[in-house]
Order: sequence, then C-alpha cells, then structure tokens
Amino acid sequence: MSAEESLQRAEELLAKLEETRADLERLSESEDVDGAIEALTRLSELAKEVEAELQKARREADAAP
Repeated sequence: MSAEESLQRAEELLAKLEETRADLERLSESEDVDGAIEALTRLSELAKEVEAELQKARREADAAP
C-alpha cells in the first residue's frame, strides 16, 4: 500500500471517527449510557486504526526515493 493510499484510508477513518463522535454526543444528550460506552469503544478502535494508517504512510514516505 502506498503512502497516498494509507493517507486516503486515514481520511476515511477520520470521517467515521467524526460520525461516531456525533453519535456519542447524541447519546449523551439522551442519557443512553450503554450506547455511549459502545460509541466510546468504537472511537477508541477508530483512533487506533487512524494512527496505524498514519504510521504506515510515514514509513512508506520515508522509504520512497
């Protein structure tokens, strides 16, 4: 996977992260504790995926001539 593809994937994940953050906000307003916990778990997983893609892109960019 190229650095460009990794960055594109990271952008897609960031969009999902933003959607999940908005879901969390709605859930907190409705006081849905279980839903909020699930949303926080998804946020954590997405953040880890974004970080992995950014690291992959950085490695690819550093390896490019």
